Amino acid sequence: MTTPSNAVFKQQLLDQRAAVVEQLSALRGGQVGRAQASAEHFNETQDSRAQVNTARELEFALDEHESAELAAVNAALARIEAGTYGQCTDCGVRIPDARLHAAPGAPRCIACQTQFERQHGGDIN
Repeated sequence: MTTPSNAVFKQQLLDQRAAVVEQLSALRGGQVGRAQASAEHFNETQDSRAQVNTARELEFALDEHESAELAAVNAALARIEAGTYGQCTDCGVRIPDARLHAAPGAPRCIACQTQFERQHGGDIN
């Protein structure tokens, strides 16, 4: 079901996806995979091994976060196409528009998200 508000959310999600893809590309140094980018980035450094390892771990964490955000955005866009966007994926209740404006990729209502985070140690999806 496509509604006028869904069109607004879809545009927000498309804009968010473009920004995340751009961030991932910048983080990776172009269209290469994260392992290759990391190897290229850290092979020719004058830093200590500890500094390189810390920087590499941070780079991987950022890449993982951006990849998870991209997956959440793509899942939300798929829910729009399926006509289920705005419904909690766990209990089926309508997610308030205010929550969707704040987090357009939100798959769950606040109650279900809170329960999910308790069960999964704070993972967002």
